Amino acid sequence: MTLDFPDFLIRLSQHEQTVAPEWQAFAALRHRVSERERKRLGLDRFLAKPIAGFVRNRLIDEVYLPLIGNNLAKQIGTLGDQRSDRSGLLLLISPPGYGKTTLMEYLADRLGMIFVRVNGPTLGHDVTALDPAQVEQRGAAEELVKLNLGLAMGVNVMLYVDDIQHCSPEFLQKFISLADGTRRIDAVIDGVARTIDLRGKRFALVMAGNPYTETGEVFRIPDMLANRADVYNLGDVLSGREALFADSYIENALTANPVAAPLAERPRAEILSVLRIARGDDEPLPTGLPGGVELVEIVKRMVAVRDVLGRVNAAYVASAAQDDAYRREPPFKLQGSYRNMVKLAAQLSPLMTDAELDALIRDHYRGEAQTLGARAEENLLKLAHLIGQPNADEKARWSSLVDNFQRLMKQGGKEADGATRAAQVLADIAQQLQKQNEQSAGTREALDALKSLADIRQLLAREPADPRLDMPPALAETLARMAKAYEETLLPLVSALHHKMTLDHDIWQQVRSVRTELDTLMKRVAPGKKGS
Repeated sequence: MTLDFPDFLIRLSQHEQTVAPEWQAFAALRHRVSERERKRLGLDRFLAKPIAGFVRNRLIDEVYLPLIGNNLAKQIGTLGDQRSDRSGLLLLISPPGYGKTTLMEYLADRLGMIFVRVNGPTLGHDVTALDPAQVEQRGAAEELVKLNLGLAMGVNVMLYVDDIQHCSPEFLQKFISLADGTRRIDAVIDGVARTIDLRGKRFALVMAGNPYTETGEVFRIPDMLANRADVYNLGDVLSGREALFADSYIENALTANPVAAPLAERPRAEILSVLRIARGDDEPLPTGLPGGVELVEIVKRMVAVRDVLGRVNAAYVASAAQDDAYRREPPFKLQGSYRNMVKLAAQLSPLMTDAELDALIRDHYRGEAQTLGARAEENLLKLAHLIGQPNADEKARWSSLVDNFQRLMKQGGKEADGATRAAQVLADIAQQLQKQNEQSAGTREALDALKSLADIRQLLAREPADPRLDMPPALAETLARMAKAYEETLLPLVSALHHKMTLDHDIWQQVRSVRTELDTLMKRVAPGKKGS
């Protein structure tokens, strides 16, 4: 190999004076542009960042991950799956504080997916399209830019729309075609309308919401969207998984209390052993467990709090699922979520008495109820009954509130006008009259039966009271059946009518007299039946 040294020096000088500076300038410009675009797009916010205190409890491992995993398998495929007919939507509905966002962010991190979270309350009910230019509020426009960017990236993206109960149904309907087999959606990127085709791509669509809207009304998902979704309620108890759901309250709250925090770092078998001991099982403490007796005492109090929160949660879920037209008591808005459990667990101590524990729970919910306005009193009274220790005043006040609530419901509700209330009262009167007519029909049937029995008594009175009377077996059997029917049918009917409708005293005495006559006749039949 030959080297022309003077030519090499010329080219080296040219590289040092021209090429290298231009390359360095280009690299600096590229860095500035990339940093500017990174800040403009906010790419750091798309990184899934699970919270440090996230607890992967048994409920997540054994229940939620299999359910959610089946849905994500339909959306992003499985290992070696090259099918293009991917579809579906994961819809999580539960009260606040059950870790919907935390769970999905954890899954996105484990799956290595970009996590694009769109905040529903920022969008609000006024946003009905995906075009940021049509939105006046800057915050809502930024959320739409983020949403469209997630759609444009397309591959390896989990699009998570949070708190959809604050969004417009018209806005949610934009995702119908994205959730079905077409896997397409009309987006607006940099002011240009585009149809995004995500068929066969590793893209997951997830939405989350609460049973109630910000106005306290029950949230309803558009039917066309719900039909394409797998819907799961993280706040509801799955059949056969009640124990796992209950234990998850304790497992998630261990780190909130300084006495119980060391237990969270122990193996799961030791955590379950302490839970069993706290419930009253007779077994030894695991060796080397820090805290010992104090730890068991604090877990016992956490179990007591958990039991109350479980009843509160069940009442909340049941109330949210009930239509206002069929309510028999005021709606219940207090929640018994993981978030409530963590707040209460942080204030527990091993020496706390039952009275102090009761006061702690009441004080906590008294603060929670302040946001309910005029509904605070009825919710706190319902809470006292759920705790199981209402005093006499609370019982009387709750009964009065329920009676007034039912009366208002019969009149068409608190917001009904005068005409509606009058119509409802007339309808209720008509219903009561219908019931009275049905009861009167039963009374007439009873009186007809009494008349027939009175005729039988007159016939019997004409016969001599001869104890040796020999009666035919057929007649004896007929009288026996009549007596049985009297005992099992007529007498209970007339007795009920006597108490409900206050039948005439003479009729009641007549019934009792006929009963005596039948008993006498049966005694006369018995010897004759024996002789035959």
